[in-house]
Order: sequence, then C-alpha cells, then structure tokens
Amino acid sequence: MSPTCTRLGLAVIGATLLACTLPALADDNDHDKAAMEHKASAHGLISRDQAVEKALAAKAGKVTDVDLDHEWYGYVYEIELVDEAGVEWDIDIDAKSGEVRRMKRDD
Repeated sequence: MSPTCTRLGLAVIGATLLACTLPALADDNDHDKAAMEHKASAHGLISRDQAVEKALAAKAGKVTDVDLDHEWYGYVYEIELVDEAGVEWDIDIDAKSGEVRRMKRDD
C-alpha cells in the first residue's frame, strides 16, 4: 500500500471519529447544565441563570462558560465572559447568596 493511500485512509478515519464525537460533546454540555441545575436544587443554591444574571450585572459581556464547583467555603459558580473590548473576565458568584466573590481580568 502506498504512503498516500495510508495517509488518505487515516484522514478518513480521523474525520469519521471527529464527526461521531461532536454530537457526544454537545450532549455532555446539555448533561452538564442539567447536572448543575439538579445540584443547585438539591443544595438550595441559586440557579445557573440567576448566577449568570449576577455576573452580567457586575460586568457586561458575553458569557463563554459556566461551572459549578465546590470550594472549601461552599459552592461557587465560576463564570467566564468576554467584554465589549474583547477582554476575558473570570467572575465567581457565591451559589448560596448570589454575591460576587471575585472578579478578575483573565490574563
């Protein structure tokens, strides 16, 4: 078999695997949101949407990522956003009280 055929075959296999993986990644994102809402409800936390509202009230921009993490002091929503100038920001929202715990420019 020629090297060109081998490379072409590997490219086709790689593209097929990528195409099969992308829907799974989308499902994981939906699953993460559902898991986040379930955890918030189970622990008496504010919702993901409420946390996003609090972050956007503190810093206008476009939200790019939201995570719910358990820190030593309790649950916190870690929200990443990009402002109008293209600057990235990390904003931590206390998941119990809704207060902004930290807001820092992401360098």
